[in-house]
Amino acid sequence: MKQFFFLSLLLALSACKHTDSNPTTQSLAMCHDPNSAVAQFASFASDPLFRSMHPDPLNTELTKKGKMVEFPVAGGVNGHAFFVKSRRKTNKYLMLFHEWWGLNDYIKNEAAMWSKELGVHVLAVDLYDGKMATTAEDAGKLMQGNDPARSLAIISGAAQFAGDKADFRTMGWCFGGGWSLQAALQLKEKAKGCVMYYGMPEQDVQKLKTLSTDVVFIHPELDKWITAEMAGGFEANMKSAGKSAMVYHYPADHAFANPSSPRYNEQAAKEARAVVTAYLKSK
Repeated sequence: MKQFFFLSLLLALSACKHTDSNPTTQSLAMCHDPNSAVAQFASFASDPLFRSMHPDPLNTELTKKGKMVEFPVAGGVNGHAFFVKSRRKTNKYLMLFHEWWGLNDYIKNEAAMWSKELGVHVLAVDLYDGKMATTAEDAGKLMQGNDPARSLAIISGAAQFAGDKADFRTMGWCFGGGWSLQAALQLKEKAKGCVMYYGMPEQDVQKLKTLSTDVVFIHPELDKWITAEMAGGFEANMKSAGKSAMVYHYPADHAFANPSSPRYNEQAAKEARAVVTAYLKSK
């Protein structure tokens, strides 16, 4: 079963090495599509105003719970994630996706908090292969240098690490918000829930038709990049695909939910967290 999975993934990744007019065969070929959701969000890094919206993160004291784990990734070197094991026996996993800063201590602390809150295992996946940034300029370079095909392979490797019986909820912020949805698409029927904090939504209705879960979309009303128009368009596209998107708007700006950010909006963050907690507990 696992041999078949990795063979299928290798064949899919090889599709990124050439172009094809058939959208079905390009389902994983975001590396060649400048109009993909991943590429569109990465383009924001070229905007000085977007970079200015991300002040250098504050120092965060790392939790003592959890550990870094390593797993095989088809077509490349091993991948890594921060793993927090639930105290209770369960096959439920939450897969977390970091902001454009990388898998830093704040994300690791989030992994520990959510594992305790939900009673599930948590895998905070590293899509930067160990690289991290502490300035917006460096974060932008990492985000624009991210290889979507490699990230999809890492997600699949992380799912294999969890085991055949595992099912998943996904969640991410900013750069990771978009990857939360892409992961839910990649995980197919194993995806049971999806949360996007101000990430770029997928606009391809045909892709959204393959989604096996509904989506909670956390939208800051003052966000100049992930706009209300985008959020409304995503809601409409999900409806066209026969899927459900629950969009929640907050009087805050981009990156409002991160307490390690000087732009943290405590009231909006608490309200959004309550919504997300209730949603994930229902999954």
